[in-house]
Amino acid sequence: MATVELRFSAQPEHVRTARLVAAAVARRAGVDEAVLDEVRLAVGEACSRAVGLHRSHGITAPVSVALTEEEKAFSIEVGDSVPGAGAGADPAESGASDASGAAPARHDSEADGEGEDEMGLAVISGLVDDVEVRSGAGGGVIRMSWPTADATVRP
Repeated sequence: MATVELRFSAQPEHVRTARLVAAAVARRAGVDEAVLDEVRLAVGEACSRAVGLHRSHGITAPVSVALTEEEKAFSIEVGDSVPGAGAGADPAESGASDASGAAPARHDSEADGEGEDEMGLAVISGLVDDVEVRSGAGGGVIRMSWPTADATVRP
């Protein structure tokens, strides 16, 4: 299992670099060429979401991206450092949703940010069949995976 790890400051201009690296590593891992645009878009959405969360919560820690080549799958985990609900944090402060997926009541400016967050997650869910969103005391993670070709020879 080979893994490439990226860490970048929460600046929007770094999202493009993460997208390009993800597409290159996915191609090398054997993800079908027809799916690479979906990989790029999903990584862009996940990284943009993490950057937005960091900036809105004043977090200076870097956004993390782990790209992992497994035997028959390629997975990407995009992590943020915003503590989530259920981890001792106030859900209204963390931007997390409750178990039903509904967002807690928010002030207008916070609700706008939550709407953008939910839209980003909806886009990711539409692009990736296998997606998991986790949140805990150390932050949140969006894990996405795609099948790889069963090619025995790779460039």
